[in-house]
Formats: sequence, structure tokens, C-alpha cells
Amino acid sequence: MPAVDPPPEPEDVAAVAALLGRTPAGRFEVVVRHGDGTPVVIRNAPLLDDGTPMPTRYWLVGDPERTQVSRLESAGGVAAAEAAIGLAATADAHRRYAAERDAAVPAGHLGPRPSGGVGGTRRGVKCLHAHYAWYLAGGDDPVGRWVAERLAAVATGGRSDGRADAMAGRHR
Repeated sequence: MPAVDPPPEPEDVAAVAALLGRTPAGRFEVVVRHGDGTPVVIRNAPLLDDGTPMPTRYWLVGDPERTQVSRLESAGGVAAAEAAIGLAATADAHRRYAAERDAAVPAGHLGPRPSGGVGGTRRGVKCLHAHYAWYLAGGDDPVGRWVAERLAAVATGGRSDGRADAMAGRHR
């Protein structure tokens, strides 16, 4: 399925497979990297190679970011983020994310399409990883920004000096 062109480089497929513990089932592009070139965030095609819809456009694959966000989630981060951001702002982010993903569905595609917003979520916050991935890739995601601020606070021992993006490792 020609959803993302060109296909990923073999080195990127190997690196992402090592990070995920399996070979990706669809096309992707590495859109955020560490300074040494290792993948942090991938942008997935909206359809897997077999035509299955892929709702997660941006996927956090890098470590230590994935581990840090998992710790935040396990400490109640999903509920805290949803309460802090609110359903209206989250719904707006879901709409923008879905619009970007849906615009990448190949013209003339008649099969099933991805649905939902960030990470396939229809309402509220389900996965901080997906929000943070989109934010790191440059998305206007208030939940991703909230995650970055929390990670920066952990990295700086709770100091807040307005440098959340830099301290959380936002890459461009």
C-alpha cells in the first residue's frame, strides 16, 4: 500500500525493530532522532502493509523517553493529564491529529480507515506515549506539552524555569 513514500531505510527498520522487539508491520518514517541518530519518534502510514488501518500516526519508540513516559503513566499520569488539560482541549487535539492522519490515506482507498484521534482515542486521554510522540514531532498537543513539562520537572529536580522543551529533550 503506497501510504508513505519512500519505504523506510533498512537501517531504520532494523533500529525500530530492535526498539519495539518486532518488525514494524507497515511503512514509517523516523521524524525525531537522538543526537546519535537513533530513532525516538516514527510517523506511521495510516494503513499497514496488509491494509489494516493504523490509527497511531506518531509512535514513541526511543528510550529513555518510552521508559520515562511509562513511569509517568504508572504514577497516574493519564488521569492527571486529562484533568489538567480538560476534555475540550483534548478533543481539539484529537481532531487535528485525525485530520493529519486521514489526509495521508491514499486517494481512492475503499477499505477500512483509521479512526479516532491521538493513538486511536475517541475521547479523553488513553496513552501519554502517543501524545508525547506527536508533541516531539512538532504537533500542537497540549497533553504532549504537559508530559514534557512533567519530564522536565523530574529531570531538573522540580525546578521550573520555562525550559520544559529543552529539559524534556524535545527534538526537531
